[in-house]
Amino acid sequence: MPEFVAPQLCRLVDAPPEGANWVHEAKLDGYRMQLRVECSVSALRTRKGLDWSGKFPEIVAEAGSLPDCLIDGEVCALKEGMPDFAALQQALSEGKTGDLIFFVFDLLFLEGADYREAPLSERKEQLAALIKRSRKIPHFRHVEHFTTSGATMLESACKTGLEGIVSKRIDAPYRSGRNDLWTKAKCRSGQEVVIGGWWGDGKNLRSILIGAWEGKDFLYQGRVGTGFNSKNSDPLLLALRPLKRASSPFTAGVKPPRAKEINWVEPKVVAEVEFATRTTDGLLRQAAFKGVREDKPSRAVVVERAMDVHEAEKLADKEKNMARTAAATKPRASSARDNNAVAGIAISHPDKVLWPATKTTPTVTKLELARYYEMIAPRMLPHIGGRPISMVRAPDGILGQRFFQRHVLAGVAGAVPIKAKGVKEPYHAVDTVEGLVALGQVAVLEIHPWGCKPYDAETPERLIFDLDPDVELPFERVMDSAKEVRDLLTECGLTPFVKTTGGKGLHVVVAIKSSPKKPPTWVEAKAFALAVAQTMARNLPKGYTTNMAKKQRGGRIFLDYLRNDRMATAVAPWSPRARPGATIAVPIAWKELRNGLDPAEFTLARAAALVKRADPWKDLAASAASLEAARKKLEKL
Repeated sequence: MPEFVAPQLCRLVDAPPEGANWVHEAKLDGYRMQLRVECSVSALRTRKGLDWSGKFPEIVAEAGSLPDCLIDGEVCALKEGMPDFAALQQALSEGKTGDLIFFVFDLLFLEGADYREAPLSERKEQLAALIKRSRKIPHFRHVEHFTTSGATMLESACKTGLEGIVSKRIDAPYRSGRNDLWTKAKCRSGQEVVIGGWWGDGKNLRSILIGAWEGKDFLYQGRVGTGFNSKNSDPLLLALRPLKRASSPFTAGVKPPRAKEINWVEPKVVAEVEFATRTTDGLLRQAAFKGVREDKPSRAVVVERAMDVHEAEKLADKEKNMARTAAATKPRASSARDNNAVAGIAISHPDKVLWPATKTTPTVTKLELARYYEMIAPRMLPHIGGRPISMVRAPDGILGQRFFQRHVLAGVAGAVPIKAKGVKEPYHAVDTVEGLVALGQVAVLEIHPWGCKPYDAETPERLIFDLDPDVELPFERVMDSAKEVRDLLTECGLTPFVKTTGGKGLHVVVAIKSSPKKPPTWVEAKAFALAVAQTMARNLPKGYTTNMAKKQRGGRIFLDYLRNDRMATAVAPWSPRARPGATIAVPIAWKELRNGLDPAEFTLARAAALVKRADPWKDLAASAASLEAARKKLEKL
């Protein structure tokens, strides 16, 4: 059972589909969540794979009583018996989550069996039976489906006050990504949008200017002036103020208004709105603000237009027939292993050997690399998502030619272009499991992100101290050095974390905060890193050097501070290395730095076992501290 499976998504249609193969469910107004339970340990993840277990403690606690499973559903707050997104937002902001309900509607895995190739009818039957026989889960509800006509179901849903309905092919398998096997029809138009500015002063918000992505363009979609109150406008302003910019972020569509009272912001905050209609220019009319969505990156919010339902039905028939043909050519029991699609990405030449076998490790194929990226996405994406990455590609494996690439790879799914000052071509980034798996499809064997904030190449967010030892030094000395660096950084008020690099060194990493008035610069980040390295070399001249020349090391460790410059990168947590043995860079706990630790044992072959351990880096982002405060403390040492 993988750590995470990219969810199946709905196609927006102008009317519900009809026919005997379609069933209909109420469309829920909440947060889409995937529940994973293994050995009584449970986790809730968003549709992008982010771990939100801490936000819903009651649901996660109850889930521990379930057998091993992977369940698709939606967490909702009920108001007068109906799902209410504003009530959900309020419950989360106040930490009062005891009344939230997890509505479950699909089953992907259960007790070792992969149900993704089974028809929806079988999956829902198994799920309903699981919920019925399980006890001590009062926060769980099974979502029933109806076989009545889609039009009748939609009319009933609208009269009841629901958002709309979801229609699904009852005979179809589970397919990650957006497709025509699931559709949605709405009672009132609603859409996720990205905020590009607000109208008002620094303390008051009168309206927001919204848009969505269409290719590389940020399309203006109008202004929203209702739906705000004291409970939601203050937190929204708090999120928007640090993102202020001098000019409009909109690059296409109708030109937005210009006035002194408009505060432009970087398009990073996602909101949900409902509206009456669209104008011919694509603007939303009579739009009302419902709340901020934290479960989706802004780049994933695209312009959504309703498809003709008859066209969607034809495409659904085609997709179902393709699935039936694929299922008929291979045994059901081996379908999961033989399927060359990973997270909705087709893997070509799946048997291509990227890492040949060694005396201690097996071969690793291209398909196995893609599956690894799918499995590790929840652990890896928080550290690389939305950041420019440098990639080492080896289409013929580690014994063939290698390519070092930074800019957007043409034709690669899930690419997020990140612009940087002074560079014409945007850098490649990913922020979804699909984008990560797509890197495996093009044989990206190593991933090296910037240490910047997500979607903001100009602001550093993490500092990396690379301990690069002289070849003669034992690894025990490197571990001792990492602890010495940790102690110095701790005295500076920072919280250090450590990881292996897939080689003989270690990385000590700290998170730094941005100040809304004066965010840290790359010059300041590099200067602080250099000052730390110089302090270590001054205090222990026989142990450290700041000279990168290997001939100058003389039994010392080069404390590489240059990783903290603009455009500099370091190997990502959980990234494989293009080296014999298929080692990976693994975050570890400080207590693991003890005699007997061998980073060469952290390999792709052992990854499934490694990822079952508690995540030692789960609190890294929350540990961020002020760089300026750390600099002042260092000067006093």
